Amino acid sequence: MNSAFRRIALIGKYRSPEIAESLLALAGFLRGRGIEVLIEEATAAAVGSNGYVVAGYDLIGKHAELAIVLGGDGTMLNAARNLARFDVPLVGVNQGRLGFMTDIALEAMIASITELLEGRFVREQRFLLDAEVLREGRVEFTTLALNDVVVNKGETGRMIELEVKVDGELIHILRADGVIVSTPTGSTAYALSANGPILHPSVAGIAIVPLCPHALSNRPITVSDSSRIEVGLLPPHDARVHFDGQGRFDARAGDVLRLGRSRHSITLLHPPGYSYFAMLREKLHWSSTPRH
Repeated sequence: MNSAFRRIALIGKYRSPEIAESLLALAGFLRGRGIEVLIEEATAAAVGSNGYVVAGYDLIGKHAELAIVLGGDGTMLNAARNLARFDVPLVGVNQGRLGFMTDIALEAMIASITELLEGRFVREQRFLLDAEVLREGRVEFTTLALNDVVVNKGETGRMIELEVKVDGELIHILRADGVIVSTPTGSTAYALSANGPILHPSVAGIAIVPLCPHALSNRPITVSDSSRIEVGLLPPHDARVHFDGQGRFDARAGDVLRLGRSRHSITLLHPPGYSYFAMLREKLHWSSTPRH
């Protein structure tokens, strides 16, 4: 039977010995189906290449028709940012904990991938944020974020003061431990822990969620995904800016973080019958019977 994909890249969690067995078993299965397999270079360094083609993200982006990520959401976030500009679809096999984006269970991996190869899958688009930090009007740092961008107080033991604007209009001067700016994808991550809203992936919005604000009236707000968001760090405070919990920039008083929807997006492929609400019920234990 012909496959919907002829060349597939495999990306795994680098520091997990459990990944090697699953990844190499999947590689052998795909090869048996006549599919060319690429193993991402850092993954290959951790688990071995076993004769498969080893490829960096640029080569994967240019040649792979699909990338299968084995790990947790952190592994998926890293792969998504690296492949966003290439528009390579991603599918996740969960070997982490919650797995909001890596939704194929390990025990169902071969059956689910078989359905995928036969063209049975649900396609979903997720947008990213462009992020840049300005210092005295000059761009000091740029990156992408799929989940969220977090400004927090870093190592200081007191609150920081932030000026938050949307499309040039002041929302508030925020005295808090920080602020989270989240996409719908990231709304079930750190923002959820800070009492932010859950945004369905189809919602064209960006959530701005204060972290432990001094004024209890400072509440989360969701703005249009076409908005330009600016977070200014007011003197005398320094702060740290985190991108998907994986990248970091040490900001100084007076720096401005500028955020907006990126022109890049990612495509996630889900097994047939995938339901976002069913995923929430499972991961967040909604509708479960209370324990006595």
